[in-house]
Amino acid sequence: MNAAKKDIIPVIPSKEIIVGDPAAKIKLVMFGDYESEETGQATEVIKQLLEEYTGKVNFVFRHFPLTKVHQKAHKAAEAAIGAGQEEKFWEMHQLLFAHRRNLGVISLKSYAREVGVKDKRFLDHLINSDWGVHVQDDLKEGLELGIKEIPVLFINGEWFEKDITLKNTKAIIDGLLKADASSVIKLKSKKRA
Repeated sequence: MNAAKKDIIPVIPSKEIIVGDPAAKIKLVMFGDYESEETGQATEVIKQLLEEYTGKVNFVFRHFPLTKVHQKAHKAAEAAIGAGQEEKFWEMHQLLFAHRRNLGVISLKSYAREVGVKDKRFLDHLINSDWGVHVQDDLKEGLELGIKEIPVLFINGEWFEKDITLKNTKAIIDGLLKADASSVIKLKSKKRA
């Protein structure tokens, strides 16, 4: 085996890091970045939705760092992906938003340790941008979807056009859950006939 060849460790990409019940009927996908005030506010809405609709909603965060205005957002996204490799994504995600004005590499390493990441090479991975390609994959997919500004929320694959507030998102989720419940009732009544 070639000694110069790096060991390739498979990485779980962001689109596969699911918070909440993976089998939930309602799937929320948000594109945003860790230095964005608006994304931070939308994340608080998501947190409340996950608590209120336990088992009915799941969430995937896709990275869309606006590096022209948020120079540290890309590296923070890499750190979140790194934490996600040890099932610490959600904890890291929330900590990054709580400290969105302090996202230097050394701080990112400290946050990772704080949430329980055990990888001794975490800082090396950050410095070498080992997770960077996965951030770029998210960014590329976001651009292909037409995203220009963040945050952008998709609910069951549909672009959510309204402001990401608790009231607005709950109205859609409640409607989807009610529609799903009524289709189950219709299916049950057809089986009896």
